[in-house]
Amino acid sequence: MPLALVALMISSFGIGTTEFVVMGLLPEIANDLSVSITSAGLLISGYALGVVVGGPVVTALGTRQSRKTMLVLLMGLFIVGNLLSALAPGYGLLMAGRVLAAVCHGAFFGIASVVAADLVAPDKRSRAISLVFTGLTVANVVGAPLGNWIGQDLGWRSTFWMITGIGLVSLVGVVTMVPATPKPVDARIASELAVFKRLQVWLALATAALSIGALFASFSYIAPLMTEVTGFSSGAMTPLLVLFGVGLVTGNLIGGRFADRAQLPTLYVAQAVLAVVLLVFVVTSANKVLAVITLVLLGAAGFATVPGFMTRAIDKAAGAPTLASAAAASAANLGISVGAYLSGVAIDAGGGYTAPNLVGAAMAVAALAVTLVSGSLQKRTAPVPAEATP
Repeated sequence: MPLALVALMISSFGIGTTEFVVMGLLPEIANDLSVSITSAGLLISGYALGVVVGGPVVTALGTRQSRKTMLVLLMGLFIVGNLLSALAPGYGLLMAGRVLAAVCHGAFFGIASVVAADLVAPDKRSRAISLVFTGLTVANVVGAPLGNWIGQDLGWRSTFWMITGIGLVSLVGVVTMVPATPKPVDARIASELAVFKRLQVWLALATAALSIGALFASFSYIAPLMTEVTGFSSGAMTPLLVLFGVGLVTGNLIGGRFADRAQLPTLYVAQAVLAVVLLVFVVTSANKVLAVITLVLLGAAGFATVPGFMTRAIDKAAGAPTLASAAAASAANLGISVGAYLSGVAIDAGGGYTAPNLVGAAMAVAALAVTLVSGSLQKRTAPVPAEATP
């Protein structure tokens, strides 16, 4: 493994931790800043909006910079954002710090995916991208639980100091381990934007949004499902989330390995399995053992799609992949927001806490349909091999 991938993994671990850790610290933040839980919850929505909007914008503005320079600048923004969060005297500055860190998130994963793909042989690009996202998945297993424990014991600001420290380590790693990349020659925003005229790029973005949206349609309401329906105590949620994180890590690595061999079939299988697992979860949620098994499979199937759709976005934006890759990361976060919203609507309509699984299954089927359309178009436009000369 190139050391540069290790640096990118550490960076994505820090970014993933800062994204997920707030979910477990909302009561502490609300009490300390004298705001409602609902207002504190907007720190999650604000972060997601920063990823969706900020990622492509920052990537486009950095078109003339080398990719390594952009990674260094983004980790600098990440450090400043979390430092501002740790020092924030009030809600407004805390939100500003969250949004600033989120801007780093969207652009970082887009650029880091392209850098990782360039570090290895063409037949290992998906695996390299999966290693970048491994840091994000490990953040669910280690980073977020550790941050929650520190925040609840020493105060929520301590968590952001911890993440700031991870950011500093990541910055040193990027500076020293990621090889220098040449500054783009005659790079223009127009050339990066031009790839969005390609239908296949939009289909790749839709695949990203629907695949991850399907996963988080269910996961956004996993706590009430496992406590109210399955019957676990609230104290059991931490080990359950760790098991879910193990599923994420496993699925991500498996998806990367198989996507290098057969990108489209891997996406087809992962999306189909995700739809089936979500449908099965409606039934297995009534049994503790089966619910735990399904939860792990849910994480594995959901993140098995990530290396495939990220590599596909890069492939279909050949010639100007950086902005399209960042857009894919942003599309995934948009899918998370839409999936969570639709699941909330389904619950409010009387569907109960199993309804999000049905919403997720529908989104997974839609993701599979989009990918099948993309694959069909690819076959039609593939060059016909020349006949051998006698």
